[in-house]
Amino acid sequence: MHVQEWLGTIPPISVYLLVGLVIGLESLGIPLPGEIILVSSALLSSQGHVNPWIVGACATAGAIVGDSIGYAIGRRGGRPLLEKLGRRFPKHFSPGHVATAEASFERWGMWAVFFGRFVALLRIFAGPLAGVLRMPYWKFLTANVLGGIGWAGGTTAVIYYVGVVAEPWLKRFSWLGLLVAVLFGAGSFLLVRRRAKAAMRSGAESESEPAAATAD
Repeated sequence: MHVQEWLGTIPPISVYLLVGLVIGLESLGIPLPGEIILVSSALLSSQGHVNPWIVGACATAGAIVGDSIGYAIGRRGGRPLLEKLGRRFPKHFSPGHVATAEASFERWGMWAVFFGRFVALLRIFAGPLAGVLRMPYWKFLTANVLGGIGWAGGTTAVIYYVGVVAEPWLKRFSWLGLLVAVLFGAGSFLLVRRRAKAAMRSGAESESEPAAATAD
């Protein structure tokens, strides 16, 4: 039984709560499969089991609230929080991943929060890191709200209408939708990991140069 079939066995209210909770926790900084839950629920809505408007609203609310809580936690915890997360989730909050995310924030500012919503692994960084870097809250909130609506609402709408149009092949497409979500997440992970390694190598080289200069 895959995710969509399992969601179809529980009451609609439970689906809505699950969508909001999983996406909210992922946005807060906890690695969870928010995108897979959202895609599966949107496909389920095209079959009439749940309401797509409520799915989109719950996903959007979870994204915005989760990111806001993550921002508050990051602002209060500072860099020690990132180090603690790195020890707890080394594959997601490694020094290289943090360095890559920081470089994105320094270059793009509030747009990093907006566009980070559309990249699987960067979603977990946006809120906490914006707080750690003390981004002005009004900038963060603006990007957070627009990104949450664009990603959660847009994904729900696209998957719903595609599911309705492809209803005769919906069962096959449900697998395809999940596969696309997984491949997108894997691609994002590989991209971030490659950039993270490059950032770590760059950091190691910059640290070795002063050491060599001192030795001379």
